[in-house]
Amino acid sequence: MLNVIWLVFAGIWMAAGYVLAGIICCILIVTIPFGIASFRIAAFALWPFGRTVVRDPRAGAMSAIGNVIWCVVAGIWLAIGHLLTSIPLFLSVIGIPLAVANIKLIPVSLLPLGARIVPVDDPALIYRR
Repeated sequence: MLNVIWLVFAGIWMAAGYVLAGIICCILIVTIPFGIASFRIAAFALWPFGRTVVRDPRAGAMSAIGNVIWCVVAGIWLAIGHLLTSIPLFLSVIGIPLAVANIKLIPVSLLPLGARIVPVDDPALIYRR
């Protein structure tokens, strides 16, 4: 039920931001990995309840460098979008769980490379390929 409410009040808007960032990144050939990560997070932003983000311990230095570039170019703006979307949700009583979910999306919006989105009931899926 929360996913449906989320979709209407925050999911569509936030996913649209990620899709826009992904399209821009895919147009520029060098930033295609950022575009793929952005599309992956867009799907997560549409339907976040029941899934979580875990860090991949095998992510190396290239992920860290890519995350810094992403954070400066698009991540900060998406994180601000999550923050601004969560404020009106916090002000309504029924929107508090949605606002908390919005805040939980900020770390992955800032550092998407080296992160995996897995079901909540099985975070061990990170090690499967």
